[in-house]
Amino acid sequence: MISLKIKIEATSDQWKNVFPSYKKKIQEAAACAFLLAKKPAAFKDRDFEINIVLTTDANIKKLNKSYRGKDAATNVLSFPQINLCAPLKKSDLAVFPETASIPLGDIVVAYQTTKKETKEESKTMEEHVLHLIVHGTLHLLGQDHMKDADASKMEKLEAKVLDTLGYENPYK
Repeated sequence: MISLKIKIEATSDQWKNVFPSYKKKIQEAAACAFLLAKKPAAFKDRDFEINIVLTTDANIKKLNKSYRGKDAATNVLSFPQINLCAPLKKSDLAVFPETASIPLGDIVVAYQTTKKETKEESKTMEEHVLHLIVHGTLHLLGQDHMKDADASKMEKLEAKVLDTLGYENPYK
């Protein structure tokens, strides 16, 4: 059976009490996205982990510049640790001891940009943060939105996950 561990670290006090039970709800959103997304057969019977970092625009801007060449803040960045663009074989995961959790990657969310977007899009911080967590988790699982067909597929899955959690479709 596949299992998932989710670690959350807030590097800024701005994230304290951003919405009620925010850590629990963030964990639920990542776990739901993980469970509902298609995963390679090689994932069977393994444990995985995701690290989520809640940070500031200044920190995410540095990451965005270093890793994407974009000198600007953004709402969320995902850093997958496993390449799921190519077919994954069970032997590809053999580098990880069977008793260890396999790191899927990191999701980093910026407070100020996310807060600004909630006002612009008339959403609550809870709705938007959870959508970004779902979005980031799907990126870690190989989903992308570079092509229109892929974007449509990813958006439908995001909406399904959020509906499962009791939230509205963010793409309405």
